[in-house]
Amino acid sequence: MKNISRIFLLVLLCSSILSAKEFVINSPNKKLQLKVTISNSISYSLLKNGKVLIEPSNLQIGIADGSVIGNNPKLIDNKTETVKEILYPVVRQKFSSITNNYEELILTFSENYKVIFRVYDDAAAYRFSTSLPGKIKILYEQSEFNFGKDYQILFPEEDSFMSHSERIYSLIKISEVTSKKFCSLPALVKLDNGVNALITEADLEDYPGMYLTGSEKNPYQLKGLFPYYPAKDTIRSDRDVYVTQRKNYMAETNGTRDFPWRVIAISEKDGDLIENTIVFKLAKPSDKDFDFSWIKPGKVAWDWWNYNNIYDVQFKAGINNNTYKYYIDFASRYGIEYVILDEGWYQFGNLLMQSPEIDVEELVEYGNQKNVGIILWMSWKTLDDEFAEAMEQFTKWGIKGIKVDFMQRDDQWMVNYYYKVAKEAAKRKLLVDFHGAYKPTGLYRTFPNVITSEGVIGLEHSKWSENANPNMAVTLPFIRMFAGPMDYTPGAMINATKQSFKPIFTVPMSQGTRVHQLAMYIVFESPLQMLADNPTHYYKEPECMEFLSGVPTVWDDTKVLDAKIGEYILMARSNKNKWYVGAMTNWAARELTIDFSFLPDGENKIKIWQDGINADRNANDFKMFDRTVNNKTKMNVHLAPGGGWAAIIEK
Repeated sequence: MKNISRIFLLVLLCSSILSAKEFVINSPNKKLQLKVTISNSISYSLLKNGKVLIEPSNLQIGIADGSVIGNNPKLIDNKTETVKEILYPVVRQKFSSITNNYEELILTFSENYKVIFRVYDDAAAYRFSTSLPGKIKILYEQSEFNFGKDYQILFPEEDSFMSHSERIYSLIKISEVTSKKFCSLPALVKLDNGVNALITEADLEDYPGMYLTGSEKNPYQLKGLFPYYPAKDTIRSDRDVYVTQRKNYMAETNGTRDFPWRVIAISEKDGDLIENTIVFKLAKPSDKDFDFSWIKPGKVAWDWWNYNNIYDVQFKAGINNNTYKYYIDFASRYGIEYVILDEGWYQFGNLLMQSPEIDVEELVEYGNQKNVGIILWMSWKTLDDEFAEAMEQFTKWGIKGIKVDFMQRDDQWMVNYYYKVAKEAAKRKLLVDFHGAYKPTGLYRTFPNVITSEGVIGLEHSKWSENANPNMAVTLPFIRMFAGPMDYTPGAMINATKQSFKPIFTVPMSQGTRVHQLAMYIVFESPLQMLADNPTHYYKEPECMEFLSGVPTVWDDTKVLDAKIGEYILMARSNKNKWYVGAMTNWAARELTIDFSFLPDGENKIKIWQDGINADRNANDFKMFDRTVNNKTKMNVHLAPGGGWAAIIEK
């Protein structure tokens, strides 16, 4: 009897293997290969130059009516297509134009769904697309990433689905990621021979965000984890709203829809991750019925980080119109496009009730006279409670943008809130900066007025911790910045060595050198880039303001010249007829060689800001000087511990 059972199982296994269908699509350069197998399930594997990077990994979606998309699939059609097109971003985060070149496989199944796979030279992605009647409830999604070996992962571990997504990247083995641990995205896996696999998602709409957790069955597997729909929350303050109970499903959504893309980016060199634009490519394009020509990227003078601690003035500094007129005067003098009024300008719980010494309408008019726009900070909950009235008031005041804060979650309800804010702000020609935010997933392409977002261990952490250090600063560009613009808020003019740094909330300083801060304006991408420090300090630093007033916030071209995750980065960016070069290092002093072969023919003037000879002792020490370079020049530069190097090049 046992022999008969074994024979029966063997027959079933052979039958399954024989009935399985396999599809293969290659990247345009033929180096990356995606294999899709259809049997009693749908699985994919990913190879590079014939070597397996990701072993067969299953994908499916469970629906409340008992059906499982991807289980026992019945394939009725398959189609492949090669696409090559040029995309022109409304806001030029990395490039003025982006080549969108990929191979696509569309598999259609009889149960009214499709699975779409795409392979690029530097990434692979897949998504489900359904054509089901009415509304459906999603109980679970199975998204697997089977690595087959115990690679290391830079793991931004989370404690809860209530998170600002401001996490430290712990370097651990995949086998250490148990089913009791999970992390937010993006997360980066270090494969063999310097190859990286970065996992994230794109086109997240009407659906919860994805996290990664481990598997008890397969120690080398990462799999998707999702917050369920909120059922009950508790308001702890004007800023903090915590979900205390969740429903038994992830999402209730239209049965006919495209689901978010699951993305795996592959890089042979660390620097390739910074030049990668896959999230933008996979995001939904902006609606042609919307006019986004009004969007004006730029820099913004920011009050909160420096605690409004201006001095050498004849009025009491604080949250009052005199202080903000001082900020506006500073911005106007240096061609800074915006000033932000952060926490305190309104009475908590009521956006329509200004603080006693604030008159937004007067500040807007004063700013208009000086060509400086006003952006207002607000708690998301207060905005939501007064949404229609507040948006109408913002229009009447004539402000240029809103900074929406403390969402700190990405369940389906909150994801939809982002879209609501983005859309309604676009109607009123308002920029949006999301703080307390989940990672970008391409909303900045769908609604280009969403010009930047936080979700990053930024400079604000220096007010209470040591987390915003040079080691973190040379890790973020490869992982968090991969997803999209990040509002790190650089620009500190009080700079400290590792030994001298102290977190002081009211008189903050940065870790690393002065030029480390300046280089951030070239390395870190944010089309709305903050100047975090006190205008009084900036007035006392004319050489630094020559750089800060001249550096742009959007780019026509981006070239990573040399880089290693967590150690250093050297890159060049162009805007119009100028090139900008920035270098940063971790806490290790470093010698780098800059090859200027990216320049056009002819001699160029270069203005350089570099660490001073004593920057290892006093991080404020820097030197500025001019010289000439051409595309045959190679320049050796020294970076102090936590140091930087920055330059502006023009004919």
